[in-house]
Amino acid sequence: MILQATEILTEEFNLLKEELIAKYDEKGMRASGNWANSLEVTVTGGLSAKLIGDEYSEQLEYGRKSGKQPPSQAIEQWIRDKGIMSRIVGKISISSLAYLIARKIAREGWRREGYGGVELISEVVTPERIQKIIDRVSDSYIPLFENEIKLMFA
Repeated sequence: MILQATEILTEEFNLLKEELIAKYDEKGMRASGNWANSLEVTVTGGLSAKLIGDEYSEQLEYGRKSGKQPPSQAIEQWIRDKGIMSRIVGKISISSLAYLIARKIAREGWRREGYGGVELISEVVTPERIQKIIDRVSDSYIPLFENEIKLMFA
């Protein structure tokens, strides 16, 4: 039964991973693809499963509060990955644009309103979805419990 539960969790968490990547693309969040490539499913002990991603998963879910300025190097890479470089050639340097974007994020934060929003994870990993996974795993244990009860009265 534990093997069956492990298989169910592996299947369900891999589906969550695929759906998160699809939602990530649907919302236009992909730049380098590093976040999608970082997602990793780990299932251990029959009833323990994790879906882990890069540190900035939190920003994809909640946005980023104003305050601290993000690193300009990461924004420079984002500019390259998104293909924005070709549109700014001869107008502004990548480092200057990255600094201006970082400064604006520090002042105003980042929420992506009008561009698909955030809430990437909570739109896929819903309470209903979690309950479905719990139900599937618990259903796999019913035959085991039935056998144990039958043995008690044999």
